[in-house]
Amino acid sequence: MSQPTTTTDRRIERRAAPPPVLRLKGIERHFREGAGRLSILDGAELAVAPGELVALAAPSGAGKSTLLHIAGLLEKPDKGEVLIDEVPVSVASDAERTAIRRMKIGFVYQFHHLLPEFSALENVMMPQLIRGLSKPEAARRAKELLSYMRLGDRIQHRPSELSGGEQQRVAIARAVANAPRLLLADEPTGNLDPTTAHYVFDALAALVRASGLAALIVTHNMELAERMDRRITLQAGKVVEL
Repeated sequence: MSQPTTTTDRRIERRAAPPPVLRLKGIERHFREGAGRLSILDGAELAVAPGELVALAAPSGAGKSTLLHIAGLLEKPDKGEVLIDEVPVSVASDAERTAIRRMKIGFVYQFHHLLPEFSALENVMMPQLIRGLSKPEAARRAKELLSYMRLGDRIQHRPSELSGGEQQRVAIARAVANAPRLLLADEPTGNLDPTTAHYVFDALAALVRASGLAALIVTHNMELAERMDRRITLQAGKVVEL
């Protein structure tokens, strides 16, 4: 016979399961296609917890980029709600959405998009300076992040002087420079050879674990997807666990 749940048990459960950083509720996104309508997302639901790595693997055209753009507040859903730290943000103004992205969301893409005329250090400093940090404080944090990514001896190198894996690690450091709560990555290792891809993924995963980030990572690399906490896909516009 099971024992009744006590107040202490409930407190332990609450500590063990913090609220999700990202929550998508009933997300719909439709596009006009001739005289008809193309449904990309149709009631998609998702929650990503702090410190969790979630792999999103789905065929081309299934809606991965659309889901990522909606989660990152780059695109508005036709219906449904996006919550960041349990705060609804779908109806926020453009200025408010921009501020939330700057403060709480980091992005990593398949191509690093580093500024070629600036050093690795300056690239990681840039989002902090835009946020309003002083130059010395931005430089201190940038050096810490680059050292964590094992790039401490490469901070003065420009992107053209770095390998593909080094460039992507700089991009990851830049994405988390403002200590976001949510990291969204679109094929972050897709442009790398298998050995370098594993090295970059290890660095990314370690950073997520150490900082308590919630990470949603789009990938076609099922070997890397298997190493994440959960794997999801999109079927008929809905999020499905793999």
